[in-house]
Amino acid sequence: MPSALQPSSDQFPKLDNQLCFALYSASLATTKLYKPLLKPWGLTYPQYLVMLSLWEKDGCMVSELGEQLFLDSGTLTPLLKRMESAGWLQRQRDSADERRVRIALTDAGRDLREKLAGIPECLLQQSPCTLSELQALRLQLQQWRDHLVTLIPPASN
Repeated sequence: MPSALQPSSDQFPKLDNQLCFALYSASLATTKLYKPLLKPWGLTYPQYLVMLSLWEKDGCMVSELGEQLFLDSGTLTPLLKRMESAGWLQRQRDSADERRVRIALTDAGRDLREKLAGIPECLLQQSPCTLSELQALRLQLQQWRDHLVTLIPPASN
């Protein structure tokens, strides 16, 4: 007979009942769907997210981009260096504050926007959900994320 400190195996949380696993595995599956769509341009999914952000707001600071994408500088900096080597963007130290780095799209980076414009439609066609269902899901996930972010303690320096 199991004690109160050692729950029986049927009391342990089941993987498929966990919201965290549903979110994680859905994210992995989504990323895998993007891979063949981005491959012809040599883009990874995180690079695509950077491009989406820069197409909205070109010339932003690395710190702003990191906040928008929820990426720390240790992840973002090598990603941006590879993108700069590919010719899609330029990184430039801010003249007012050398510690800050501004990111600007190159002509090649701006040209990618038109070439990749059909990707959301490709994914929509592969989805069993309607556009309005996907929009509602996106809104729910954004609200959930925004709530969770408020629960994360500030990083200690």
